Amino acid sequence: MPSAPGYKRNYKQEYANQGGTPARRKARSKNTMARRKAIKEGKVKKGSTKDVAHTKPKANGSTFIQSRSKNRSIPRTKTAKRRSK
Repeated sequence: MPSAPGYKRNYKQEYANQGGTPARRKARSKNTMARRKAIKEGKVKKGSTKDVAHTKPKANGSTFIQSRSKNRSIPRTKTAKRRSK
């Protein structure tokens, strides 16, 4: 984003570029539904600072809750999940 004096953000264009694609809408919907499910199950309270983890749910469809810092600290590299034991 340019920070020149008098610069006005074009929110419509920003939305179209990053958040408005059908794939992104679908992913956002899945995240919202997972959080609502966790609230109903009592795993997290409404308005809490915990995140429903952004990894694929287990085979039985369960989700797990993590702190924001723990959930968002996943390395984002090609080899991130390929750790030797």
